[in-house]
Amino acid sequence: MQPPQPYPPEPGAPGAAEEPSAQTVNLGTVPGKAPEAPAEGAPDSGKGGGGGLLKSSAIMAAGTMVSRLTGFVRSAMIVAALGASALGDSYQLAITLPTMLYILTVGGGLNSVFVPQLVRSMKEDDDGGEAYANRLLTLVAVILGVMAAAAVFAAPLLVRMMSVKLAGDPAANEVTVTFVRYCLPSIFFMGIHVVMGQVLNARGRFGAMMWTPVLNNIVIIATISMFLWVYGSAATSRLNVTTIPPEGVRLLGVGTLLGLVVQSLAMFPYLRAAGFRIRPRFDWRGHGLGKAAKLAKWTILFVLANQAGVLVVSQLSTWAGDTAARNGDPGTGYIAYSNAQLIWTMPQSIITVSVMAALLPRLSRAAADGDPGAVRDDISQGLRNSAVAIVPIAFGFVALGIPMCTMIYGSAGVDAARSMGYMLMAFGVGLIPYSVQYVVLRAFYAYEDTRTPFFNTVIVAAVNAAASALCFLLLPARWAVIGMAASYGLAYLIGVGIAWRRLRDRLGGDLDGRRVVRTYIRLAGASIPATLAAGAASWGITRALGSGTFGSIAALIGGGIVLGAVFVLAAKRMRIAEMTAMLGMVRARLGR
Repeated sequence: MQPPQPYPPEPGAPGAAEEPSAQTVNLGTVPGKAPEAPAEGAPDSGKGGGGGLLKSSAIMAAGTMVSRLTGFVRSAMIVAALGASALGDSYQLAITLPTMLYILTVGGGLNSVFVPQLVRSMKEDDDGGEAYANRLLTLVAVILGVMAAAAVFAAPLLVRMMSVKLAGDPAANEVTVTFVRYCLPSIFFMGIHVVMGQVLNARGRFGAMMWTPVLNNIVIIATISMFLWVYGSAATSRLNVTTIPPEGVRLLGVGTLLGLVVQSLAMFPYLRAAGFRIRPRFDWRGHGLGKAAKLAKWTILFVLANQAGVLVVSQLSTWAGDTAARNGDPGTGYIAYSNAQLIWTMPQSIITVSVMAALLPRLSRAAADGDPGAVRDDISQGLRNSAVAIVPIAFGFVALGIPMCTMIYGSAGVDAARSMGYMLMAFGVGLIPYSVQYVVLRAFYAYEDTRTPFFNTVIVAAVNAAASALCFLLLPARWAVIGMAASYGLAYLIGVGIAWRRLRDRLGGDLDGRRVVRTYIRLAGASIPATLAAGAASWGITRALGSGTFGSIAALIGGGIVLGAVFVLAAKRMRIAEMTAMLGMVRARLGR
């Protein structure tokens, strides 16, 4: 149900289906190679393979942050080069379609089943799991190679599947199909990158998986820079689906594909350093791959339900965006929706995922030991610790969404960037249930239950699709996709309610709900005055300095300072324990 993030999918990213990851399932790590969590309250020694779980989590969070920051630069340059119009939608669709196909096929079951099997083989096989890893790598390469080739031939059908509106316009269809054919081979490199990254993760080497996507962004940034140098920005070139030259399409297509090639090739030195040698193996029968594939049933269905919502959003947003653009309202289509969501999901990817990465080993052990009380405590801790940052940031998107988008995407025009800001505001508070659901589902995965998350995702996808359709039918075209952004949070709010009740029943009726809800209510209470004050400060600065780059930066900085100051003061007066603990940790760090 999440529109796919241009490759590669990252944890929590839009398009990275909410599937169990290797850390989620957590069958343990290779003795002597992967990190183990230090005892609670003990300092992270930084020794041992991988330097300890907390250090590894910090490396992953840092890599994700740099990847997202360079991703912002990339997305801003794409908007500057192609605009927030049908041409921009065409390119956005082309770079997200491979991720969607990858997740729908191999990606859906790869992390949830094959990676835990890989970890088990490393612990139990005499060769440390190298033969199993090579069989898996070979199998994924063959499947994705065949699928990529078939998808290139089926590109016109795939474009129509994603957007009837673009497919129905001959000029837009031609450009989109061409973009798609350049980008689809990246499915192969995406899968290879993920398998190689998980081989390294199982050996306690987490950095490569999170940092190599930065290379992908750098290559695409260089490609867009060349495009801008040759053709200029969308505001000056006036390029659209009818006037963009074939050479321009070729430059963007080849450069985009090259980014994934470079990202995948960059994994080889890390594999060699880890002592892993790639050797193609076709002896797949009798080594557990078929059994593992059967175990992936619920996760594959989970992904199918998740991506069904993607089709609804892509179809409706491209249609509404085209109608709005024809009426003189730019920046209200699929590319605008994707760019706003790219900003919105960053806190989830960095904060919630990192918090749970540190808790998951303990959570998995508690589930395996049949200790529901410990599972409850870990889920409660994960929810409350992540909430300290997620709640004010969610409200902050409401206060500062417009200057944030006019700063990043102002090159598309102030009106288009402001429309993206409205979408970011609409996504805003939905970040809270989105983050809560991520944490709650980790408990089911810790019990190796993928059936419950599947049914929960079906409900979320259905609500999001239905609400998005209502927005498309009932709202004016310029506000329809903004309504779809709000529908996203509403769907997760309903999904969280259902998942919470199911988990509470599974743990014997106690989820520490009173304490968790009290924490979220008090954090929201501190965030509301901070949001009002920050919004007023941002509005005043924008009125005085305008919505250009300088005015947007000033409004964002000024509003951000007000938001943080008012929130911290309000939270301290309300004596929110989690907030006090975090401030104490920050002061201790700064005092060193």
